[in-house]
Amino acid sequence: MESPQDVRLRLTVHYDGSAFHGWQYQPDRRTIQGELISALSTLADKPISVMGSGRTDAGVHATGQVACADMPSSWTPESLRRSLNAILPPEIWIQSSSIAHPDFHPRYGAIARTYQYQVGTEPKARSPFHARTCWTLEGQLDYELLKFGASELVGEHSFKAFAKSGQPERGYLCSISQAQWSHSDLGFCFEITANRYLHHMVRYLVGTMVDIARVKRQKNDLRRLLSAEPDLTTSAPAPPQGLFLVNVQYPEHIEFSQIPPSASSKSIANV
Repeated sequence: MESPQDVRLRLTVHYDGSAFHGWQYQPDRRTIQGELISALSTLADKPISVMGSGRTDAGVHATGQVACADMPSSWTPESLRRSLNAILPPEIWIQSSSIAHPDFHPRYGAIARTYQYQVGTEPKARSPFHARTCWTLEGQLDYELLKFGASELVGEHSFKAFAKSGQPERGYLCSISQAQWSHSDLGFCFEITANRYLHHMVRYLVGTMVDIARVKRQKNDLRRLLSAEPDLTTSAPAPPQGLFLVNVQYPEHIEFSQIPPSASSKSIANV
C-alpha cells in the first residue's frame, strides 16, 4: 500500500522467460514477479508489492511487460532503473521507468495488448542463440495460407475453442484489432493485438494456423472453429518459447484505472 512518502513508479520490463515459471509470484518457484518483488524490497528496505499488466506462462518472454510499484519518494525513476538493472538476474532488464498517477493500474488500465510469436523455419533458427526464443520447424510453411488464417481473426469473435480453460464469468468474446504474419530472419512472425485473451489462446491460434499452412488441416478450419462447429478441435498449442508480450496500450488521456479492487477477480488470462 502506498504511504504519503511513496511514489508510484511504472516500469517497462524485458525478460527471457526460459528459466522462469512464468510472471506470477509463486513462493516455491522462480518467477519474474518474484524477482522484481525481491529486488524492489531490497532497494526500498521494506516489503514492496508489484503489479503487472498481465501474466505470462512459463517459458514465455516479454519486451513490453508493464509493471508498477510504490517506492519511497527518494527514488527517482532513473536511479531506480539503474539500481534494479544492477541487482536483477541477467534474464530481466528494466528498459524504462517513469512516475505514474497514484491510481495507475497496469492491468485494469490497459485497453489492448500485443503479442508476437516467432516460428523458425530457417536453418539458423536451430542455433542455441535462437532456438529458445522461437518454435523451430522442419520445412517451409505456405505463407498465403498463414496470411489467410490471420485475416479470419480480425473483429470480435468467440474464442472458446482456443481456450485451455474457461472464463465463464467473462465470456469468450475477444476483439482483435490486428492480426498478421510476416517474414522474419528466422522464418515467420505472427503479431496480434486484442482487448483481451483467453488462456493459451495465442498459442492455440498459432498451432492451428501452422497446421493449416503445412496442409495438415483444411483452409477453412479456423473459420469453422470460430463458428463453434461441433466435433472440430484445434491443433495442439504452439510451444511457449516462441511467444513474446511486446506492447501494452493505455488510453492517451488517462494512465490509471478507476476499476475498484473488487474487480481483481477478472484478471487477464495466461496466453
